[in-house]
Amino acid sequence: QVQLVESGGGSVQPGGSLRLSCAASGTIFSINAMAWYRQAPGKQRELVATIDWGDTTNYADSVKGRFTISRGNAKNTVYLQMTSLSPEDAAVYFCNAELWTIGSTVHTVYWGQGTQVTVSS
Repeated sequence: QVQLVESGGGSVQPGGSLRLSCAASGTIFSINAMAWYRQAPGKQRELVATIDWGDTTNYADSVKGRFTISRGNAKNTVYLQMTSLSPEDAAVYFCNAELWTIGSTVHTVYWGQGTQVTVSS
């Protein structure tokens, strides 16, 4: 079994910052890539940022220059540093991991339960 647990969400004023964390645990053999997605009410879930095993990162145009994705030293933790937040960034943020479990020959995508980010004055 694999679990992804997000933390760090909360409420912040426009222009503020938050740092989200996601820790993957369980019968993990190797993590290929991790990512952050977000979903605002009434909207589809959208990709925010990705980071692969080589620490190559990609960002949605809407967050470039404001958000930074990174991995912890243990490589099973991913962070999302968010700055200059605006109300348009308010959403539930989900962690995602593409990984191989022990004994598996195919990779599987796992999701966290999500963490709420609210941006308002």
